[in-house]
Amino acid sequence: MTAFVPDVPLRVVATEAGARSLRIEIEGVLDFRTADTLVTAVCAQVEARPGIGDLELVCTGMGLCDSAGLSALLMIRRRTAAAGARLRLTDRSPQLDRLLDLTGTTHHLTGEAAAVREGHDRELPQQ
Repeated sequence: MTAFVPDVPLRVVATEAGARSLRIEIEGVLDFRTADTLVTAVCAQVEARPGIGDLELVCTGMGLCDSAGLSALLMIRRRTAAAGARLRLTDRSPQLDRLLDLTGTTHHLTGEAAAVREGHDRELPQQ
């Protein structure tokens, strides 16, 4: 499934990753213009697969993520949890990690401690 929305810079590609797993690649800007598109596309994929156990959102191609984008990710987290699925955000950019760290949502969305990614400590810039 690929969702294209005219004049909105977001591409969502879903692929089966196993019997109970779904992998969704996000490409483009996740902001106030595209947040609803992402939530709608992801939730449709989750609802079409009763019994899904694992949902991976691949963020390699994701550019900017603003507060509306973060809200979309939190909504997806709620919906996947309600469906009994585990959400993973993989291949996150430093910008997305910083947003998650600053908003205190790192652990909630990823299960990881803030400022730690795949076992590597990294320092956050001083403010």
